[in-house]
Amino acid sequence: MTIQNLIKEINQTIPFQQAEDFDNVGLLCGNPEREITGVLICHDALESVVEEAVQKNINVILTFHPIIFSGLKSITGKNYVEKAVLKAIENKIAIIALHTALDNHYFGVNHRICKELGLDLLKILIPKKENLLQLITYVPVDYAEQVKKALFEAGAGNIGFYDECSFSIGGEGTFRPIDGSNPFLGKKGTTEKVNEIQLSVIFEKFKKNQIISAMKFAHPYEEVAYQIYAIENENQYSGLGMFGELPEEMEEKEFLNFVKEKFHLKIIRHSGFTGKKIKKMAVLGGSGASGIKNALQNQCDAYLTADMKYHDFFTAENRILLCDIGHFESEQFVVQQLYEILSEKFTTFAVSKSSINTNPVNYFL
Repeated sequence: MTIQNLIKEINQTIPFQQAEDFDNVGLLCGNPEREITGVLICHDALESVVEEAVQKNINVILTFHPIIFSGLKSITGKNYVEKAVLKAIENKIAIIALHTALDNHYFGVNHRICKELGLDLLKILIPKKENLLQLITYVPVDYAEQVKKALFEAGAGNIGFYDECSFSIGGEGTFRPIDGSNPFLGKKGTTEKVNEIQLSVIFEKFKKNQIISAMKFAHPYEEVAYQIYAIENENQYSGLGMFGELPEEMEEKEFLNFVKEKFHLKIIRHSGFTGKKIKKMAVLGGSGASGIKNALQNQCDAYLTADMKYHDFFTAENRILLCDIGHFESEQFVVQQLYEILSEKFTTFAVSKSSINTNPVNYFL
């Protein structure tokens, strides 16, 4: 399998288009046409991780955090970013990043955190602010299933935890081929009447181009009539963070000890105790101060995230227990999560987890 094919397959499970606009996901460096010798999964593609790949004869690194962000104008090895990228290029190793594509995926980073904590009744904390789109097209009756199948395979018809959703209405279509046409049905200059199906499907905005291409490829007509509308339905299954409920409510100190045990933590930075028991809680892996207001709006008793600043803790206002468990610590399940996805999906090459701990923060207690 080539690196390009690997990226295509990953994109089917974790769409890169779900990533935030500021992010840098996908293939960061490497030749997409190269055959894969193995995949090494890591949290950060540092120079030590690249060296590990070299020693294991692996030529693809799948990293959670992008090693390259905007602003990189040269690669000379003058800092930790350039050293890692330079080493990867010199050893013909490709680096693929997922980051917020996995963050925004319903079954991504935050779903795994909720699973580890045993939460249920899960919902997205900060849904992506975009409505779903609706495609309507017209197909001869005998070709309706063919076009519908192509649309489904391209990702149309997914609504929450349902797929292959569509609606059809029968009717009569008319057209008259004129000079320059190459009609699938009928003769030039003669008006034709055809039994057609009006086919309607819903899809996420980022799938638009691939869905239109699939429809046109499968459609028998030379000119395909279709409309796309923005509808009122919001995408409730893509976005940052999640919230849900613990099986049993806990006292605040009991809850903090529970989190420390689940995440193997030495310390937790938290706001003052509210005196309330913890039942409903929100999580957001990585830097999540921006989700505090959403946790409050959803009446959560606790919010677990990382990288909160001094003044962020004031916003608790005795209404919620804010918990900062550390950036790396909040994302610690990512490597195992990606390993499970890839090792099940790909069997023609070795998939392994990096043994390098890239957490830059250490504690002295």
